[in-house]
Amino acid sequence: MATMSPLSRARSAAPPAPERSTGELLSQVTSDLQVLFRQEVELAKAEIKEEGTKAGKAAGMFGGAGFAGYMVLLFLSLAAVFALASVMDEGWAALIVAGLWAVAGAVLYQKGRAKMRTVSPKPERTVQTLKEDAEWARHPTT
Repeated sequence: MATMSPLSRARSAAPPAPERSTGELLSQVTSDLQVLFRQEVELAKAEIKEEGTKAGKAAGMFGGAGFAGYMVLLFLSLAAVFALASVMDEGWAALIVAGLWAVAGAVLYQKGRAKMRTVSPKPERTVQTLKEDAEWARHPTT
């Protein structure tokens, strides 16, 4: 007498699944893709919010560091004025330090302006990949 394995008994005991039409299968796939897309969007929103919070805190710390750096430069400038004032008139000492800061500002302005000219406001890679995606959507088999 032949014995049946538990798997084959389960298969033989289960009623055969009714075959579904292509339209039903396509509808199910579309529905599943919509659910998947919505879930991905919700996940992206949650991640962006979390990362935005972290970035905001980091930006606040950078702001504090920038202010502290500003105060350091201010007091170093005052120290330079007082050091020069021991050798010359206070007015001339302050004018020399202000002139040094003017030169530093002009140099930084020129470098920043040159860098800004290289900035492209259009995200070139994103535009290219969107064009490729659109082309693929029009002709998915090629």
